Amino acid sequence: MTPSAPSPPGARLAAFMRELRERAGLSLTRLAEATTYSRSSWERYLNGKSLPPRSAVKELCHLAGEPADHALALLDIARTQRTDGSTPTEEASSGDASAPTPPGAPEASRTPARTGTVGVLRRADVVTALASTCAVVIGALVLINLPPLHRRAAPPSSPPATATGALCSRATCHDKDPLTTRCGADPLTLAEHETATGAWIQIRYSRPCGTSWARMWGAAVGDRVEITTAGSHRSRHSARVTTARQADTYVHTLMSPISSGTTVRACFSAAAGDGKECVTARYAD
Repeated sequence: MTPSAPSPPGARLAAFMRELRERAGLSLTRLAEATTYSRSSWERYLNGKSLPPRSAVKELCHLAGEPADHALALLDIARTQRTDGSTPTEEASSGDASAPTPPGAPEASRTPARTGTVGVLRRADVVTALASTCAVVIGALVLINLPPLHRRAAPPSSPPATATGALCSRATCHDKDPLTTRCGADPLTLAEHETATGAWIQIRYSRPCGTSWARMWGAAVGDRVEITTAGSHRSRHSARVTTARQADTYVHTLMSPISSGTTVRACFSAAAGDGKECVTARYAD
């Protein structure tokens, strides 16, 4: 079956990835050697025939010395706007011979040995893992041989508060960014709306943080999204597209805490025009 043409966000992602490959100075063969994806997979990703996995985007950005934020945002938007007839990403496909081989499994269509960046990194990972294991064993032996008094005096170690999970909750998240606080890791979409200009707005919600915010993409420079919340935590936040780079990806507002029964409203204002388009959601546990 012939793959369908990529969506505009998918085409932008493919063009940006081709730019990264050229910047890294890698042919398709060299790119395959330096990453965990095959040459045929990269050919599809770079030509927009299929959307790449997030790990492939990160590997290419690493090789090109480019922060992955912009490329991953393009990927998220391309996935959101993908139509039913589009080619699925390889992460969601089954039986794809070009997908990364699980650790320990034989590779069916890959060279038996690889050189390059990934090989060096894997050797470094093995050395690091061995060193860490030795340190754990030695530490355990030392603790076992300490006098009982010393063992009672040493409190059990616990992971730092910032190691995993969200960094704030409800009122402490007010006026904070959903990404830097990790509240945007796996949010719910309470409502969304496609505007007359083709831009999209969404009302997002984080269960761990108990907060809501608005997100906008497909917009033009100067477009604005605003979110208001009712109830005890009544608030208003807005975000505006200020650069072409933001127009290619998305912008989001700061957060407001909400509780069950809170009404949340997001409105879009186009740079060219004085009207508003709004969508409303009522959060319920």
